Amino acid sequence: MTVDVLRRAAPTDRRARVAVAVLFFTNGALFANLLPRYPQIKADLGIGNAAYGLAVAAFPAGAIAAGLAAGILVRRFGSARVAVGGTLLTGVGILAAGLADSVVVFAGALFLAGAMDAFTDVAQNAHGLRVQRRYGRSIINSFHAIWSIGAVTGGSMAAGAIALGVPRGQHLLFSGVVFAVAACVALRFCLPGPETEAAEEEDSGEGARRTAAAPATGAQIRYVLAALVLIATAGTLVEDAGSSWATLYLSDSLHASVALAASGYVALVGAQFVGRLIGDRLVDRFGQRAVARSGALIAAVGMGLALAVPTVPGTVLGFAAAGFGVATLVPAAMHEADELPGLKPGSGLTIVSWLMRLGFLLSPPVVGLVADATSLRVGLLVVPLAGLLVLLLAGVLQPRRR
Repeated sequence: MTVDVLRRAAPTDRRARVAVAVLFFTNGALFANLLPRYPQIKADLGIGNAAYGLAVAAFPAGAIAAGLAAGILVRRFGSARVAVGGTLLTGVGILAAGLADSVVVFAGALFLAGAMDAFTDVAQNAHGLRVQRRYGRSIINSFHAIWSIGAVTGGSMAAGAIALGVPRGQHLLFSGVVFAVAACVALRFCLPGPETEAAEEEDSGEGARRTAAAPATGAQIRYVLAALVLIATAGTLVEDAGSSWATLYLSDSLHASVALAASGYVALVGAQFVGRLIGDRLVDRFGQRAVARSGALIAAVGMGLALAVPTVPGTVLGFAAAGFGVATLVPAAMHEADELPGLKPGSGLTIVSWLMRLGFLLSPPVVGLVADATSLRVGLLVVPLAGLLVLLLAGVLQPRRR
């Protein structure tokens, strides 16, 4: 173990870690406040499953359209400022989506929110990695776990607002203001200085280790990178099933109450948080490959049984199993991509982060079309299928270290 790993973080670094944690928390909570409102919005707009699926796909479409511009903004304005600015504008888009009086306005507002969320996502991860380099050890998974806490908090806030009969506009305005203030306060404690500082640290650390890695052919690198994109996309497919369809499936197909139907998404992100909380220890003991395969099996079997024998409690547990199973997939794919030899520092991470959003883009309309043609229960087979895909591709992840 090196001295870098053992060194103690300075007070400035510890405050920056808390600040980044706040940014991840607000990012998870903001959008989660809107998700349980989807069935009401769908009913108010009078649209079918296919139209609904296309409309909610505007969020990932906005993220994909804006994703590659995030790096330019981060280099020009700094990761902390971009993360906070994106948070403020994401809140505006979410409020507009909640108040939309037509499907076009609803989709347009989600497109804006998705674009701003992409800026926040890239920027907060970039700043989190800056803080991680200061610490000299891995802490990025803890930020993703806190994102899950934020998502659970946001979903619970929405469920409470629905149960109390709080109008959508008032509820989303309140949540937007609260989390905007939190993000602005966090900005004061983020790391100062330009982003070039992070690049210099990378060149002296991870870059040297990457150069020393075993050489790989271009074809091998492309294969591994493609597999990592698919693994990350499988994780996003499961997350989208919970965010876009869990509430709708429980309320419409299984006739759960509106407040109870929100528990499907809350269960998924809550179990995902638990998985991320213990994920680092599991990976250290068993290796990322074994953890990913075990999680994929849990997700496939858990959600498969829930769909085979549909009940409200069983479905909630199925979404929980899915969330727990895919908890480490996206962080693992990002980390492995960033470690690939033969690529410039950050290139693999950028590619995986951008392309995995295709899962969020393609999943809603595909599931919606399948649901209209058959049933939403059949459409949700995307979850166990994603688990099976990870089982096939997990060999590109690192095994247990001897």
